[in-house]
Amino acid sequence: MSTPIILTSEGKQKLEEELKNLKENKRPEIIEKIEQAKELGDLSENAEYHDAKDQQGRIEARILEIEEIFKRAVISDAEPTKGKINIGSNFLVKDAAGNEREFTLVGFNEAAPALGKISIDSPIGQAFLNAKEGEEVEFTAPRGKVVYRVLKIK
Repeated sequence: MSTPIILTSEGKQKLEEELKNLKENKRPEIIEKIEQAKELGDLSENAEYHDAKDQQGRIEARILEIEEIFKRAVISDAEPTKGKINIGSNFLVKDAAGNEREFTLVGFNEAAPALGKISIDSPIGQAFLNAKEGEEVEFTAPRGKVVYRVLKIK
């Protein structure tokens, strides 16, 4: 059996929108490009045709990838546990230097660390899981030990 993929409701919605765009807009556009390129003649030396076929391959691969994610997805649409950090929780923390950061705990395929979306499967995500307001959370990062204090769970 394949490993489930955890998605937040927001992550599921974004993937649904992307899939719809790929199927309803991008796929027909690329088919049109291929047809136009075919009209130019010899396909063996037709750069437009080969470029369009490459794009089509990437689009079809992404469609299959998203459909596979949906087959394995477990949607975490339950309300985050009050007072504890869980998947979907948005929370504010402070590091030892006094810098505040806001994070959201998400599934691995929604992770975007630069945007504060951290994977539940990452060391930092595992450290924050089930933490409460006021608690200190410690984990080992590539730069060494990091300590955060949970200020607020939103």
